[in-house]
Amino acid sequence: MIGFALFAAPHGVDAQGSESLRRIAFLSGDDTCFANRGFSAFLDGLRSLEYRPGENVAIDCRSAEGRYDQLDTLAADLLRLHPAVLVAAAAPASLAAKRTTRTTPIVSVYSADPVGLGIVSSLARPDANVTGISALASNYAAKSLQILKELAPRTSRVGVLGHAANPTFVIYQRELEPAARALGIQLDFVGVASPAEIEAALATMTGRGADALLIMHQPLTFVQRDSIVQLVSRLRLPAIYGSREAVELGGLVSYAVSVDATFRRAAFIVDKVLHGTKTTDLPVEQPTNFELVLNLKTAKALGLRVPQSVRLQADQVID
Repeated sequence: MIGFALFAAPHGVDAQGSESLRRIAFLSGDDTCFANRGFSAFLDGLRSLEYRPGENVAIDCRSAEGRYDQLDTLAADLLRLHPAVLVAAAAPASLAAKRTTRTTPIVSVYSADPVGLGIVSSLARPDANVTGISALASNYAAKSLQILKELAPRTSRVGVLGHAANPTFVIYQRELEPAARALGIQLDFVGVASPAEIEAALATMTGRGADALLIMHQPLTFVQRDSIVQLVSRLRLPAIYGSREAVELGGLVSYAVSVDATFRRAAFIVDKVLHGTKTTDLPVEQPTNFELVLNLKTAKALGLRVPQSVRLQADQVID
């Protein structure tokens, strides 16, 4: 468990006094603060809005590094610093932030189905102190399975890998099951508790007859994308991922919203909060543009003939 106080001016150095800086807190359940892709993109978004850490804003980050039972403690630690707004990355951190404060504005970023998870009661009219950006649209799961079926038409059983401790695991189940029935596909959900269990989980699914894989897009699977892509490559099975970065590493195909774009957008929501806009006046935003990225080299290695329908949908094709 690691916490960082980032870019806060040393006491007495800031011309206005360090105590006068508006504070932004950032809470994450996975990865260290400095290695967190979303956190880096969020900082980029702040810089584009002329926020200068240490000069006109102070930023404090805490990460549970996969130990979700620590999130409530970390959220309380951040709140003791009296931030003007608390940014919570993904569902576990968002739920912990909401449990910890009913008054400090919370910007929940990259949570699947914020209403279904109880992060907000309504997208259009969010709770008193919570707003943000969702990570999934209603047809995301169905579209992912459809793409996988188009690329590998003989697919009949799909192994679905995810982080069981993440509440989005059940969201994926709920969204994928009706889509699978419509496509005549059986699903085999296997949840892991830690990265050390991923290899065994993949072996379990293939041992039970999975002829294709779907990797849930969650912080743990994103952080572990390199090892997951390598393991899947050895299994020689078609797989769809939730991040383009996995395809750049050799994965077959991804269908997802951009992590970078989403967290950069979060900076604009934070800016509105800092300028006095109430969270109740900021509807939770949903992604509208999903990217399909295809790796032709991997498709060829798997003996797949990529149909024109998929090529035409692709936003990027890696040769």
